[in-house]
Amino acid sequence: MPYKSARNTALNSLCALLSLALAGCSLPSLESRVDSTVLPAAALEGGWLDAATKPLAAAHPGLSGILPITDARHAFATRMLLAYTAERTLDIQYYIWHQDITGTLLLEALRDAADRDVRVRLLLDDNGVRGMDEVLAALNQHPNIEVRLFNPFSVRRPKEIGFITHFSRANRRMHNKSFTADQRLTIVGGRNVGDEYFGATDGLLFSDLDVLAIGPVAQETALDFDRYWASQSSYPVELILPAVPEQTLAALSDAAERAERDPRAEKYLRALREAGLDRRAPLSEMPFEWAPTRMISDDPAKGLGLADDSDLLISELPRVIGQAKESFDLVSPYFVPTAAGVETLAEMAAQGVRVRVLTNALEATDVAAVHAGYAKRRRDLLRAGVQLFETQRQPGDPGRNESAGPFGSSGSSLHAKTFAVDGKKVFVGSFNFDPRSARLNTELGFVIDSPLLGEAINRAFDERIPMEAYEVRLNDAGRLYWVQREPDGDIHHRREPGTSMLRRVGVRLLSWLPIEWLL
Repeated sequence: MPYKSARNTALNSLCALLSLALAGCSLPSLESRVDSTVLPAAALEGGWLDAATKPLAAAHPGLSGILPITDARHAFATRMLLAYTAERTLDIQYYIWHQDITGTLLLEALRDAADRDVRVRLLLDDNGVRGMDEVLAALNQHPNIEVRLFNPFSVRRPKEIGFITHFSRANRRMHNKSFTADQRLTIVGGRNVGDEYFGATDGLLFSDLDVLAIGPVAQETALDFDRYWASQSSYPVELILPAVPEQTLAALSDAAERAERDPRAEKYLRALREAGLDRRAPLSEMPFEWAPTRMISDDPAKGLGLADDSDLLISELPRVIGQAKESFDLVSPYFVPTAAGVETLAEMAAQGVRVRVLTNALEATDVAAVHAGYAKRRRDLLRAGVQLFETQRQPGDPGRNESAGPFGSSGSSLHAKTFAVDGKKVFVGSFNFDPRSARLNTELGFVIDSPLLGEAINRAFDERIPMEAYEVRLNDAGRLYWVQREPDGDIHHRREPGTSMLRRVGVRLLSWLPIEWLL
């Protein structure tokens, strides 16, 4: 009887807990939300960035200045510089933001900007800010900072309950990444905010890629931010999170001081010193490439499954970038081509287009299910004439990024999302070549008409990638093997390098499941 009584008590408690959770699963109304927009041109006049960018834009009418950022620590320093340089507005959206060294220092930089009377709008995907409720609520209480969460979870702990109660919404995330200062300079690309995104292995090819942009495309990005800020998926933090004591915001400064004293922070602080945080470098001295550049993004209604196909990035890309005639070079950490993608790439190869793909090897990926979706298509791609390269796991690779929940976000060897068409047009952004980017998550990127950038990607595939990644091939019997090039000669692997039999079997089993549309 005591056992039965205890069991019944436990069951009743569980039922009560579930009932309570389910009762609180609905999101609040947005009727009380007050939206803000980009500032008019007149409000930007007199600012340093406005004065510094106008002459450059006038000298290159219709073009945008593009500066690739490949070095991880430089990417962190550039974001900090924009935060310190902004005088009017900072509009920032990210999929993941960690409360680690770099994430804390950047949050403190945003708070400093707000103290200087800069209007800060911070839009974050709620799936990628786990454990940050208090600090986000505290920032939101600053009179010059507004924080919003995209597709938030009404049950805060554990958030996973949202995938049970409202799977359709919870399964759709905002994967966009942009950092815009005074509507004049913006950073767009593949990096989230966190130490693993700003401290990649030195010299690793395509570990990640951002671009710093100036000119018309920066204004386009600012206007696009407004679309997401006003979307029906964007919830002011005060509607989701309880208020916190005033001293919570002061605790952020204490955390930033501790982060600066952490020995691991030295590489980031050194990058800041080298970038000249205490001075405003003339923009005219920066090696921008001026090129026609188009910002493209998904309709934010995609976050609720309400966007028309014609308003999706996957539909707009072919119209903007055109059809490949000579070459198509793709870099994607999550490459899940599906049957339709294989058919498209095969048709390109059949028409004489050289198609090359770089993605993560199984030993380097952080989500085995994604690799399973790619692995089952490898033979078809190779038979069609597509060249496949897989990035090796690097020393110090952080591996699985748990903060992104079931979807992952590669903190692994390869994280850049870019491709070049005919060595002339280049895409840089957040879009992975997978069903999730195509149909579920919202995405953002630039299409840049730049032979200079396109040829750089071509050269990488010609020279460095074959030397630094495994090349996947088929032997005469139709079996896969991996070529690893070393100074002493090529090494041929008959099985996926650096993996255990258990991991390979697990991937095989995952490839049989009907989950490709989720990947």
